Order: sequence, then structure tokens, then C-alpha cells
Amino acid sequence: MNTNTLKETKPLVDPEVFRNVIGHFASGVSIITVRNNDVDFGITASAVSSVSLEPPMLLVCVNKSTGTCHAISEAGTFTVNILSENQKELGLQFARANTDKFSGVDLSYGELGNALLNNTLAQIECRVVEEVKGGTHSVFLAEVSKAHAATGDPLVYFNGKFGQFKEA
Repeated sequence: MNTNTLKETKPLVDPEVFRNVIGHFASGVSIITVRNNDVDFGITASAVSSVSLEPPMLLVCVNKSTGTCHAISEAGTFTVNILSENQKELGLQFARANTDKFSGVDLSYGELGNALLNNTLAQIECRVVEEVKGGTHSVFLAEVSKAHAATGDPLVYFNGKFGQFKEA
């Protein structure tokens, strides 16, 4: 099937309708960190997903207009720091543009040289295998070099708000 023909005959859904609908998909909250040219970059992200167990891989989606996206492209590595339910303020701190995101943050550096945000629920260190451009974002497919998890419950993002996981 020719996808160009499909685009011509069927209009895409309105972006605001899509934002509302996709907001109904609950996800975990993470902070993607990368160090490039001796500068730390970071951004709050909910678009993180496992891809494969053999080999261990995941993907992250990062807005192409951010410094974090450019830094990941250049460095070829990143770390996913998964937030625990009590880290809403940390999530908000890294969601803001043009701020000193790392101010007051307890961190160390992992094997790949990227910031590990201490006391998070988990950290996953990754090497980029492929970068795919999709609309306003880059999708980074990456192999997992190292992973660590602590006990606790995740911070959850649903319908534009942070919340807590509640077992059904």
C-alpha cells in the first residue's frame, strides 16, 4: 500500500485531540541525562519503552529542539533515571526549560560518564544504536550497558498530571 496515497485521502487527527487522547495513557516518569563536552544535560520524559531483552534495548523520545537531544546525538549515550513517587518536584525541575536543572540535585556519574540521579527508583545506562527522526522528536534506540533498581513505587504521569501508582 502506498502511504502517500493514504495521507492524501485521509486527514491526520487534530494535534490537540491527539494530545488529549494520548494523555489518557498512563506512563512512568523519568529524567534522561547525558554529559557532552563536560556539560550535563537533562530532561523529564515519559516516552520511554523497552524494546528487546535479547539484547537488552530500550527507546526514548526527545524533542529535537532541546539541548538534551543534541547532546545525546553527539555523545551517543544517555541514562534513564526512573523517578519514585516522592520525586514530583525533581520531575518538574527537569521539565522546565532554560534552568539550572542540576542545582541541588544529589548525583554521581555512571560508567558511561552521564549523571546518575541518586535516590531514584532505577537507573539505566545506554549506548545509542540508532537515531530515528519522527515529527518534532528524535527516537533513540539504545542498548542497555548497565541497570540498577531500588525498591519503591514509581511516579506516574496521567492526563497532564503527576500521581501515584495504585494496585488494582
